[in-house]
Amino acid sequence: MVKGLVTEEQGRLNNYAIEPKVVVVESQFGFSEYAEKLNGRLAMIGFVALVALEAVTGHGIIGFFQNL
Repeated sequence: MVKGLVTEEQGRLNNYAIEPKVVVVESQFGFSEYAEKLNGRLAMIGFVALVALEAVTGHGIIGFFQNL
């Protein structure tokens, strides 16, 4: 057997495609672990910002925008 070539029982040559190696590369788009961590961190920053806004102004986010 030569690399990529196979002979059958009757001696006929059987050429077939050699399949490439499959390489899995984790994307940083869509539902991935990276995206979930980023969304969680941004949500925590937003929550802390809203709590700080309420502590400083004495109103929630809706009350803050009503006074503008």
